[in-house]
Amino acid sequence: MSDCGSCTSCSTHDLNDLDLRGIPGVSVLTTEFRDAFAKQCGAIGYAGASVFVPHPMQNRTTAELHAFADASVDEVLARLK
Repeated sequence: MSDCGSCTSCSTHDLNDLDLRGIPGVSVLTTEFRDAFAKQCGAIGYAGASVFVPHPMQNRTTAELHAFADASVDEVLARLK
């Protein structure tokens, strides 16, 4: 889950590394970092799978986080195929 610029950059590089090892992954980011993710992917030549959730996440309640996870899980699983 990426909710800031450095999280977006690091998770993109981590997912690329996993992908190169044959382990699929999906980046879950907030909408604020859609462009940053695209630029990171372009810079390292990675066609990363992503799912975007509303920004911000840091101040959400547990119930809100569970609702976002429930709403996103099918999309995440679909991108793993």
